[in-house]
Amino acid sequence: MERQVKFYQSIPAVALGTVLLLIVPLVAMQFSDEVDWSIIDFIIAGALLFGTGTLFVLVMRAPENIIYKCAMVLTIGTTFLLIWANLAVGLIGSGPNPGNLMYIGVLAVLIVGIYLSRFKAAGLERAMFATALALALVAAIALLAGMHNYPQSSVIEIIGVNLFFISPYVLSGLLFRYLVQKSHQPTDIG
Repeated sequence: MERQVKFYQSIPAVALGTVLLLIVPLVAMQFSDEVDWSIIDFIIAGALLFGTGTLFVLVMRAPENIIYKCAMVLTIGTTFLLIWANLAVGLIGSGPNPGNLMYIGVLAVLIVGIYLSRFKAAGLERAMFATALALALVAAIALLAGMHNYPQSSVIEIIGVNLFFISPYVLSGLLFRYLVQKSHQPTDIG
């Protein structure tokens, strides 16, 4: 019960942090024509920031050990960056194009994997590796479909951006694997 009360007490802090972060583009819009957010942009950014902040609070309040928390924070942070970058500028080419919709599939793999894992380390390990594999598949499909010919896109950029996101998911999977192996080690007695 005490943990639940502390979580609900953290929600206003997450909301305040979200508002403070959203003030930055609002102020920038007053001084620069390069920042041009619509109300929809603010709503999406607010939901993404508030949701991510809430997940961080939940993970930090969980009774799990520090390695589990690090792996979860890495996963949440990477997923936030993946969504933010794809919405902001697109990960394949510049701006909106159909190739960037493939990342919805990556998020689906992650969400389904986490759900099926029931937040157990062994299942989360598989979910992280499946997500990394899904990202590699997106890169392969993008290259095979010739998306490297899109404006402001190249083979190196497609491979590089996907490796940038694959790496933390693999690292998170390895951290969960460590926890699984650690839990199966016999303890020394006497």
